Amino acid sequence: MRKLIEHCPACGGPLVVTEMLCPRCQTQVRGRYSPCPFCALTSDQLVFLKLFVEKRGNLRDVERELGVSYPTVRGKLEEIAERLTAMEAPAGGAHTPAAAAPDAEERRRILRLVSEGKLSPREALERLRGE
Repeated sequence: MRKLIEHCPACGGPLVVTEMLCPRCQTQVRGRYSPCPFCALTSDQLVFLKLFVEKRGNLRDVERELGVSYPTVRGKLEEIAERLTAMEAPAGGAHTPAAAAPDAEERRRILRLVSEGKLSPREALERLRGE
């Protein structure tokens, strides 16, 4: 499977996944989705991580398989750990994907419910924020 494109090919800005599609029934789900922490890893880091798991975390076996020194293996593992840690949420200590923000039609529906008195402003704000 191909890795997600992370940066805009035109301006270099970060890209955000906003739509998911079921190839079987064509159902579309729209929102704003954060990639998993592993999506931030490079191809080389993913290959290393796969080997690390295959070797059950035995760094000496990884060292032998790659033909590199133990400090090099440790360094690669530390690099991956730092990258994954950077993806963690500051307060919760675990990666939490962005909540799905409502599309324009859903925002209008939420505002209509507030104007009709069927939804409190606080609830509307939570829904508009995707909470």
